[in-house]
Amino acid sequence: MTPFRQNRALHFYVGGTLMMMAASAYRPAMVFDWWLENVLVFALIALLAGTYRKIPLSAFAYGMVFAFLAVHEWGAHHKYADVPLGEWMKVWLHTTRNHYDRVSHFAFGFFLSVPVREVFVATTANRGLWSYFIPVEFALAAGAIYEVIESIVAEVVTPEQGEAFVGMQGDMWDAQKDIALGGLGAFITMAAMRFAAKAR
Repeated sequence: MTPFRQNRALHFYVGGTLMMMAASAYRPAMVFDWWLENVLVFALIALLAGTYRKIPLSAFAYGMVFAFLAVHEWGAHHKYADVPLGEWMKVWLHTTRNHYDRVSHFAFGFFLSVPVREVFVATTANRGLWSYFIPVEFALAAGAIYEVIESIVAEVVTPEQGEAFVGMQGDMWDAQKDIALGGLGAFITMAAMRFAAKAR
């Protein structure tokens, strides 16, 4: 394990994350929604900090976490249903729906499957096929749990704020599509890593 004081890459990611979250928190579209969107982010950061000594990740894995947070924080700042990139995508995809939330769910699986695999390998010493399969399953399971949490929050908070948090935008299959995209993102990353490992 590289001590935190000597881990220059991690210094960059920590500093970048702080600046990114500060920018995201500055005059967000909906303050309450911003806090809802970031509760799990705060938990993730606390988890990574608390387990750094026992299960340190590679610079690549921390970079993947940083990349996902960049995608997420942009969505949290603008409100997922109104993110500018999603508005541009309406023209590209010939749709009236802002699909940025789909981008974020895909990014969840694509980026976070790497640290999940590293944790699995570190705790089980298994570098075989299971180490590539478990992150995909994790992305699907975590996505499903998140969708359940979203629906509960939507029932508890006011309808307007709950709708903003859930971001269904009138699509009754929104949850299923989000879960599938998270799993697809993880599958692509793990397949690429498996192929790279075999090619060595």
